[in-house]
Amino acid sequence: MTSARRSDFDVTNTVQVSSPSVVQAAVEALCLRTWPDMRREPLAHAFDYFDRLFTGRMPGYYGVDTVYHDMQHTLDVTLALARLMVGYERQAEPPVRLGAERALVGIITALFHDVGYLRRIDEQEYRNGAEFTRVHVSRGARFLESYLPIVGLEAWTPVATQIIHFTGYEVPFSQIRVCDPRDVALGHMLGTADMIGQMADRCYLEKCRDRLYVEFVLGGVALPLATNGGRQVKYASGVDLLRQTPEFITEVRTRRLDQAFNRAYRYLEILFGGRNPYMEAIDRNYDYLRQILRSENWRMLRRNPPVFAAHPDPMSVMRGLMLGYIKKAWSSPE
Repeated sequence: MTSARRSDFDVTNTVQVSSPSVVQAAVEALCLRTWPDMRREPLAHAFDYFDRLFTGRMPGYYGVDTVYHDMQHTLDVTLALARLMVGYERQAEPPVRLGAERALVGIITALFHDVGYLRRIDEQEYRNGAEFTRVHVSRGARFLESYLPIVGLEAWTPVATQIIHFTGYEVPFSQIRVCDPRDVALGHMLGTADMIGQMADRCYLEKCRDRLYVEFVLGGVALPLATNGGRQVKYASGVDLLRQTPEFITEVRTRRLDQAFNRAYRYLEILFGGRNPYMEAIDRNYDYLRQILRSENWRMLRRNPPVFAAHPDPMSVMRGLMLGYIKKAWSSPE
């Protein structure tokens, strides 16, 4: 690891997680050493399909236009999952080892876990993928139903379309229908990868303030409708979202990572000499945010990393949509 971590590199500062080809090479190196019999063709197909889909080169889709859940986020999560699975496999006894094909399904599910944010060409009533925030995981499950048969993995559809829900909030974990303990473990690792990948991002705090808030507005999360038809204010601004982020991080670590996902993040430690660079990065982000909140010096958040989306200026587009949404929300009669 080097000391000056670049904004689009993973926690070790060795893998450029904005590049599908670079992440594909890193994932293949990890997986093929652990599962030499893993089929490379479906893996290569999935990365190529992801690249064309998210960059807007796939017929029938607009490409990714969300600024927080962009290509970098997905690739970061996919790399994290590969590491978790490899660490798990090195420590698991034969009856509960994942095996090559289950691991392959895990990688594919990670690559498409946020595909539900992408708009189809026939969905012209929607202006941005963030509008699918509340239902994007179910949309992703439906995508996997159609995609897995393309790469000869249709038998895994019942598993993949369930474990994808470990990355979201649409289905309570107790209602996710998987019985095999290996599938449960894979789901826990997928959910863990999704959370630690984003919270360990070098620019996590700036992305929450400047990008996640915009998505939350358009997705109806920041200003949800109340039971009386009026508006609630869950997040008044990007700064307000950050003020609530320490509590969010604490809750995620306790309720999701430690309890629901059975501390799956510990599988990383065998790969890093007993250390866990993801959890260390999360701790640094948490401590830095607490320092900012104590000092109220918001100039300490000065990074402006690039967005890896299908459109040349997605931030301007989303900000314009956000302002229109807010104006309409507050001008509508209750």
